[in-house]
Amino acid sequence: MMVIGIPACVRDVHSSGGAGQPQHAVLPRYGDALIAAGAVPLYIPPFGPAMTVVLDRLDGLLLSGSPSNVHPDHYGAPSATPDMHDPARDGTSIPLIHAAIARRMPILGVCRGIQELNVALGGSLHQQVHTVPGRTDHRGGTGDRPTRYGPQHAVALSGALAALFGASSIEVNSVHEQAIDRLAPGLVAEAVAPDGTIEGVRIERASFGIGVQWHPEWNAVQNPDSMALFAAFVAACRVYAATGSPP
Repeated sequence: MMVIGIPACVRDVHSSGGAGQPQHAVLPRYGDALIAAGAVPLYIPPFGPAMTVVLDRLDGLLLSGSPSNVHPDHYGAPSATPDMHDPARDGTSIPLIHAAIARRMPILGVCRGIQELNVALGGSLHQQVHTVPGRTDHRGGTGDRPTRYGPQHAVALSGALAALFGASSIEVNSVHEQAIDRLAPGLVAEAVAPDGTIEGVRIERASFGIGVQWHPEWNAVQNPDSMALFAAFVAACRVYAATGSPP
């Protein structure tokens, strides 16, 4: 079975009657989606560039979503969300991205993950896309979690993503405040929302390198498009495991 690494976040967890303490965490639904697609997750603690050594034991890299935002220091901008950063995750995920691309390891980025891909390769982000003229509010609105993670809008597909989904458009959820601004060199936009927001990218130099702005891991087993994406990712990991990284 394929083993997929997922970089963890730092979360301040409060115990009963005690002060908060930092812990490393990944939302379980990412692992659920991988298991349903025939792989198992291995969480990577955010201890910085030294963690790239774990890629020797992995078949793929999944960059999950998170409440935190990539720090804009990485693309030369002041922060509009100073209380929402996770520098330990940035300092781990970005080196992992470069190392995984160098060995042509399959990569799938989700929400924060697509933003990490863009920043790691030299792009920038809209920190509050709902304030950009002409853009809509992508934060998912109010209501319970199933309502907020339900389908919100269509995305127009092209290239490898259109081939993967077998369609020129699919309906996706939308639970994000940040989004790609300047597209990084080496990324190709292959999914776009009606307001022009980039919702999916492909890494040109990767054997399989996809980032999506929506959350395919949400109720993945009940969504054929989500399972198609995770199945394609795991299939690419299986090929990678059989052939090894290039010299």
